Amino acid sequence: MAQSSSLVHHYQQIAQISGQMLKMAQANDWDAVIGLSQQYFAAVESLRPLQPLDTDDRLSRKSLLSKILDDDARIRNLAAPEMARLGAMLGAMKRHQNVLEAYCNSSPERH
Repeated sequence: MAQSSSLVHHYQQIAQISGQMLKMAQANDWDAVIGLSQQYFAAVESLRPLQPLDTDDRLSRKSLLSKILDDDARIRNLAAPEMARLGAMLGAMKRHQNVLEAYCNSSPERH
């Protein structure tokens, strides 16, 4: 039972981190989201060596997993416009670089 409650505790930690990530995404603080994602990854990895839950604790895990997945979906929805904006900026920078290279490389030849 102690192993099982420890596993539920890990899921609670993951749910807490995903909630913090969602709040930071809603505040448009993407640096904080990235920082928290490292904690999130470490917390998920800490589940690997633990034994599966017993039947009694599966309901607790189910609600936590639902929250984690919902937070993840909402973060992705918030990140999509930001990713599109960054993609457009990178595209514009690449076009600008290509124009500069074309003009710099097309200097008249000296005789």
